[in-house]
Amino acid sequence: MTTPEEIDAAGVDGWSILSRLRWFDNHCHLTTIKQDAVATVEAAAAAGVARLLTVGCDLEDSRRAIATAALFDGVQATAGVHPHDAKDGIDGLEDLLEDVNVVAVGECGLDYHYDNSPRVTQREVFAQQIELAHRHDLALVIHSRDAWDDTFAVLDDCGMPPRTVFHCFSGGPAEAEASLARGAYLSFSGIITFKTAGDLREAARLTPGDRVLIETDAPFLAPVPYRGRANQPAFVPFVGVEVARQQKISVENLALLTWENGRNLYGE
Repeated sequence: MTTPEEIDAAGVDGWSILSRLRWFDNHCHLTTIKQDAVATVEAAAAAGVARLLTVGCDLEDSRRAIATAALFDGVQATAGVHPHDAKDGIDGLEDLLEDVNVVAVGECGLDYHYDNSPRVTQREVFAQQIELAHRHDLALVIHSRDAWDDTFAVLDDCGMPPRTVFHCFSGGPAEAEASLARGAYLSFSGIITFKTAGDLREAARLTPGDRVLIETDAPFLAPVPYRGRANQPAFVPFVGVEVARQQKISVENLALLTWENGRNLYGE
């Protein structure tokens, strides 16, 4: 078994160790990455990333995500309306949930940082998508930024679906505990590798192994040592190394845990 510290010390050779494992990028945007999807998926496979979830953020983006997933083994899709686009409503979204490649509703939720849609509309559209996840027995992918109290309030009012993940979890220990108490999975992105992310690393330390996931959120939030560059699914092992460090487990065990948690959340 290989520790994160051994990966650090191995330098270039550490990459070859990581690429021999089987990784799951629980959240990426193949429709937004500038590189051709075929090249992106091939690069991910070469890095050991054998499963990808490409996420829809509005109706058209969800359609593109579904079409992209249909092209590749190991790629699945979500269909949802991001809080930025909540003002446009969700008409037509439910029809997309019947597609065989769709395994989750989202990403949906609340974003009070940018407020690109009115807050009351964000809450209404979030609640509507929670209901869709219940109705179709699908996982729910949540985006929450600067809106924790209202996110939890809407979930408590609607009833949190049994398979729910907070994507790109950015809270601290208190938000992690509140999320976990409701039965959620927490998905950690490249932010966890940033020097300023002390609270996030503490949240990762208290997350049970059966509730932890990793993601790139590509093309955003590239992890160290690629920070500042366009992100891609091939970089998810670097997120895994840091999460393994916080969980005090080997990188092999972290890869296995996150793979199995993905199966439990989204199915085969």
